[in-house]
Amino acid sequence: MAVLQQAPDIVLGFDVSKDTLTVFEARSSSPSSKPCVIDNSAAAIRRFLKSIDRVDLAVCEPTGGHEHVLLAELLAAGIACHRVDALKVKAFIRSFGTLAKTDALDAEALARYGKDRWERLSLFLPPEADRKMLAALVARREDLVAIKVAEQNRSKGPAGKVIKTSLAAMLKAVIGQIEAIEAEIKALIDRSPQLRAAFRHMQSLPGVGAVIAATLLAHMPELGTLQRRQAASLAGVAPHANDSGQFKGHRTMRGGRSELRRLLFLAAMAASRAKGPLQEMYQRLIQNGKKRIVAIGALMRKIIVILNARLRELNAQQS
Repeated sequence: MAVLQQAPDIVLGFDVSKDTLTVFEARSSSPSSKPCVIDNSAAAIRRFLKSIDRVDLAVCEPTGGHEHVLLAELLAAGIACHRVDALKVKAFIRSFGTLAKTDALDAEALARYGKDRWERLSLFLPPEADRKMLAALVARREDLVAIKVAEQNRSKGPAGKVIKTSLAAMLKAVIGQIEAIEAEIKALIDRSPQLRAAFRHMQSLPGVGAVIAATLLAHMPELGTLQRRQAASLAGVAPHANDSGQFKGHRTMRGGRSELRRLLFLAAMAASRAKGPLQEMYQRLIQNGKKRIVAIGALMRKIIVILNARLRELNAQQS
């Protein structure tokens, strides 16, 4: 995980929207400037970056892909940038008692967040072309699956012949599109030696099927470069304490990337039934008095830790 090696003097905070960027500049050596608004286009961003002398760090939020042009131009200009976790920034803003929300306030908060937390902020690295395409295909498949589930639920309700016919036609079309996207995902992985090797290593673990392996490759590109606790935390399966004084509450899993937590739950359920060391671990936990959901949570963490270790070994072999 790449991070800055020294405290930044000048940090830019970018509040991103579809058409515009609100920018706030935070400085250590002089008063900060007022926020300004520029177009969210490559040409406007390049002009803005040329108009300022120096930038040590730029910070922005993920905004449904509208930040991609900004990140590309920042990297092209050689500026270190960090794409933040929106929940962390919201907590940072609330810690100052700020209740109002505007683009200018958000841009200022992002800049000050970068100034304050720079030591722990991982720098954004551009994804490889194949992995970027994989992420887009996996996201599209997830959208189609959501539509499929919604249409299936509607088809079970009372409806007339016309509605039933429409639902059946819609389901047939959506299922066809899902199959087409899955074929594209398979073809893309087969064409890429790096993705293909990682995909096969991940599938060799009981409970991890083709869909889960492809989704992890798309949504967790950091896998194979992290420490085990970092991997569990990023995947949203790290247990968090809930203690106060003599009270010892239940540890709960929260934070991280929630879409991965759902997938790892499915993987853990499958692994608990498949022969192998993961099933033995699950049964041992149950015999020791652990609740089934607690044992499944332990399997979820074990799966992501094992996958991270396997991909780290694979990366070492390839390098």
